[in-house]
Amino acid sequence: MFDRDLWREIFQSINMNRTRTLLSGFTVTFAILLFAILFGITNGLTNTFDDAFKDDATNSIFIMSGRTTKANKGLQAGRQIQFKNEDYDYIKEEFGEKVQYITARIYKNVNASFQNEKNSYSVRAVHPDHQYLENTKVTIGRYINQLDLNEKTKVVVIGRLVENDLFLKTTALGKYINLNGIQYKVVGVFEDDGGDNEERLIYMPITTAQQIYGNNDYIDQINLTYNPKMGYDQAIAFSSLLTRKLKDRFSVAESDQRAVRVRNLANEAKGINQMTSGLGMIVLVIGFGTLIAGVVGISNIMIFIVKERTKEIGIRKALGASPKSIVSIILMESVLITLIAGFVGLVLGMGILELIGPSLEKFFIKDPKVSLNLVIGATITLIVAGGIAGYLPAKKASRIKPIVALRDD
Repeated sequence: MFDRDLWREIFQSINMNRTRTLLSGFTVTFAILLFAILFGITNGLTNTFDDAFKDDATNSIFIMSGRTTKANKGLQAGRQIQFKNEDYDYIKEEFGEKVQYITARIYKNVNASFQNEKNSYSVRAVHPDHQYLENTKVTIGRYINQLDLNEKTKVVVIGRLVENDLFLKTTALGKYINLNGIQYKVVGVFEDDGGDNEERLIYMPITTAQQIYGNNDYIDQINLTYNPKMGYDQAIAFSSLLTRKLKDRFSVAESDQRAVRVRNLANEAKGINQMTSGLGMIVLVIGFGTLIAGVVGISNIMIFIVKERTKEIGIRKALGASPKSIVSIILMESVLITLIAGFVGLVLGMGILELIGPSLEKFFIKDPKVSLNLVIGATITLIVAGGIAGYLPAKKASRIKPIVALRDD
């Protein structure tokens, strides 16, 4: 394998057939180049979709209320549907095993201040499960807990940018922040991958908000995550059942699309998964199709090389060279050409993706790169392809009889 004379001989053979080698290598280079670019673009689209949903759990369902647009069961159109705590409890109890996490939401806008710093922020009053639905990362302190809900404590968890805005000379944890004239203790600071808007939010216990802002049990929205063991079709069927149950609970017509709205991320995730899977299959077909063309080209050049070296092979066999050694030298030459050409294509493809990557973001293709798994897979594929390309010519060469080879013109 590491015989210097053997490798010198291989490179001499390649050098003597430079044009054919370059043409055959170009096919492999182009195949891997095209494969890398298409695979990178597919990854870029996947990254874009992942980025769009990274702010929320991918198995989230959002339940929102509105006004009825159709009369139903003797009730007039135009009714405002208002969720209450009992509706949150109903969903939690009715669909227990199908629900992973669940929270209600109340939205408020407040003027916040700490010492001489002031600003306006949005408040979300929530249950403890909300942390998992929003993928909220508490960096200091803690999140809202059940004890806060039970005791209706005046505590808040603030976003990183809220702390930056108001707490210039100190940390926020343990301090009291004024929200519309009421003091709340900061028990945690969080970060959120959703961006600046998400990190300028303030969370408080939903029971506290209900008591302070109206002394009622109204809620604005109910969010939940379905059991992750469900497939896409099961999750979509679950949200359809949930919609029917809630419409019946509020005497809403089945065809009324505004009174009770249920958005299930499974619908979007299923479509995205189908699209990316389809793109992946197209990339594989194109890439391997082009690679097969390259393998055929290399196989052809090896046939020419074997023909041109017939006398040399005859002499080798006459001097005692085994068929195995004849096969190995031709196979190694074939694999070497395929590997070099393939890696050139891979490097060019990665370089092109690196160069044009930033400009592709306007086409919703984010960070198009080739994964390490692809590099490893491409290497293995190239070795196998090179071996296949050289095997038949090598086998043919190993069967040449010395006397016939020496007579060859």
